[in-house]
Amino acid sequence: MTIGRVMLVDDDPDIRFIAELSLSRVGGWEVVVASSGPEALTQLSGRPLPDVLLLDMIMPGMDGAAVMRAVQQDAALAGLPVIFLTGKTRAEELERYLALGASGLIEKPFDPMTLPAVVREIVEGKPA
Repeated sequence: MTIGRVMLVDDDPDIRFIAELSLSRVGGWEVVVASSGPEALTQLSGRPLPDVLLLDMIMPGMDGAAVMRAVQQDAALAGLPVIFLTGKTRAEELERYLALGASGLIEKPFDPMTLPAVVREIVEGKPA
């Protein structure tokens, strides 16, 4: 799978800014951003769909797990790779996130210069 369009969902405006710059300028991808789970689901109901969803795990109101469940229940979104962004990386938490069906995890804070390569490796299964 080749990545062309990425959706980034994070409630922190600084994370959104840095990640969007990284994904667009370093990765060369079109980036769609959302600041909450409901906003992301509204955007996902339109077209075109992203090739991958980067999803903050801890957000007020609707957390990443709830967004992931909604994505999995929507036939139009089935198979959309989801990568969780999280600052919580204890072993049991990582196992729980992967058990939800995530394609992978990226720990915050991340390196903006390598973020696209990490996303590509998770989604495409090969190093950049």
